[in-house]
Amino acid sequence: MEAQYSNYGGDTSFASLRVYLNSLSDTPSRFSRRAVSVSTSYDEMSRVREVSGEQMRRTLRWYDLIGLGIGGMIGAGVFVTTGRASRLYAGPSIVVSYAIAGLCALLSAFCYTEFAVHLPVAGGAFSYIRITFGEFPAFITGANLIMDYVMSNAAVSRGFTAYLGSAFGISTSEWRFAVAGLPNGFNEIDPIAVIVVLAVTFIICYGTRESSKVNMVLTALHIAFIVFVIVMGFWKGDVKNLTRPDNPENPSGFFPFGASGVFEGAAMVYLSYIGYDAVSTMAEEVKDPVKDIPMGISGSVAIVIVLYCLMALSMSMLLPYDLIDAEAPYSGAFSRSEGWEWVTKVVGIGASFGILTSLLVAMLGQARYMCVIGRSRVIPTWFAKVHPNTSTPVNASAFLGIFTAALALFTDLNVLLNLVSIGTLFVFYMVANAVIFRRYVALGYTMPWPTLSFLCLFSITSIFFTLVWQLVPPGPLKWFMLDASAVTAIAIVQIFQCVVPQAIIPEFWGVPLMPWTPCVSIFLNIFLLGSLDAPSYIRFGFFSGLAVLVYVFYSVHASYDAEGDGSLDFKDVESLERINRVLC
Repeated sequence: MEAQYSNYGGDTSFASLRVYLNSLSDTPSRFSRRAVSVSTSYDEMSRVREVSGEQMRRTLRWYDLIGLGIGGMIGAGVFVTTGRASRLYAGPSIVVSYAIAGLCALLSAFCYTEFAVHLPVAGGAFSYIRITFGEFPAFITGANLIMDYVMSNAAVSRGFTAYLGSAFGISTSEWRFAVAGLPNGFNEIDPIAVIVVLAVTFIICYGTRESSKVNMVLTALHIAFIVFVIVMGFWKGDVKNLTRPDNPENPSGFFPFGASGVFEGAAMVYLSYIGYDAVSTMAEEVKDPVKDIPMGISGSVAIVIVLYCLMALSMSMLLPYDLIDAEAPYSGAFSRSEGWEWVTKVVGIGASFGILTSLLVAMLGQARYMCVIGRSRVIPTWFAKVHPNTSTPVNASAFLGIFTAALALFTDLNVLLNLVSIGTLFVFYMVANAVIFRRYVALGYTMPWPTLSFLCLFSITSIFFTLVWQLVPPGPLKWFMLDASAVTAIAIVQIFQCVVPQAIIPEFWGVPLMPWTPCVSIFLNIFLLGSLDAPSYIRFGFFSGLAVLVYVFYSVHASYDAEGDGSLDFKDVESLERINRVLC
């Protein structure tokens, strides 16, 4: 039985201060009503979508998605991450680390693909979690993801200044100027970063198809530079460097640090594959979602896996692993060779193009997340509006672009980088859980508790494995605990697969090897979350707490009002018998 909606005199919760204060007194009951209220695929693609007014045009094809996926993933970070992981963890076997990380990224991409095909709207992970776990988990997830996007984009734009300067032999300090009186980390003004962000903002506001064309050109140039570096590495490199260190006292062989080094390297380079999730936010603008989305997302990840492995192999052939510069591996490798210093400028130019493409795709994604969150009424619907001429979410794009530019103007790169990654990994973890929940729970027909219990048990086991890996000193006890937790996790998945039948079989495209594929993604994201530092968790806690306050003091009342005027429905587990007809 659905609960009875009621409001004060029919007024909205924000009609006056008195009405708002009365509404605040009802926050517990409203929270309990709206927090776990789920949407349906039908609602998301119909009346929720109508909040934007104009519709986004379906202009993208599979090759556009592949270009956006490649552009979003291959940024400047690969030029740094490869050297650090090879020098400190994997050695020449960094190639295997990239292959393992790429396979795991592909598994996670499958989860996004199933949802994007089933629910081709611009909300990405926010919409996926909203139709499975409810409004409040979706809001917390979406809020953290947008903050990570904004901070990451600000950091990337400041990195553009550094790489462009290195390409032309200009010191970064000549392009930035210090302001006395501001604290360290916030006292270097970077006007180049602001210009780049505002230019990208203008492009994404002008049109999605036009943005795709710009991305195609920049991505093609970036790939050309990457192929050039790969060819130079194979030409200049020596196969002996794959097994022989420069210092004979260091471990030798293709796997100098063993299997543990390979997996630690994979954990470090996995973040280089982040970016494909932004492609899922373009689903609403794809001409044929059923055919184009699987090819676009999976195809882009597969191409990037090949490019990354070739880059890692060429770098490992250029120098013995113990001579690789952890911070600038490619530039450092070529600068050691007489007459090849000019290649370092090529690396700088290629990295600059990579920064532009990753920034373009990320800013496209963050605007569409904000647009769909606005459609759900938990933030002002002004953000949801789509411009009638450009068919893009101009309000969300402009607001986030200006916010990103303000951060990029004065905030140091290191300060920003300490605040990213955790939100994205958390979202990947939530989406993997959501795809299992969707497959095994037909709301109104099957009980959700067996699936929820399985997800909790598997997550707890994965957390235990991660804590043992991070905290227990090496020795027989550590390996026994790791083996025991791994066996337990496998047994939990196997028992669940045998006991709980799938309630929903996707009509068009589904994640293969269910539930094993999303379980691998769940484990990997928990494992990577365990490798992050304390400031990341402090940031996550701070912004999650801030998001909770926004939800309690604004969002829950706005969505409650929307329910009252018929814009949103109230749906819980007991009142969703009709959902199964929509999903099936």
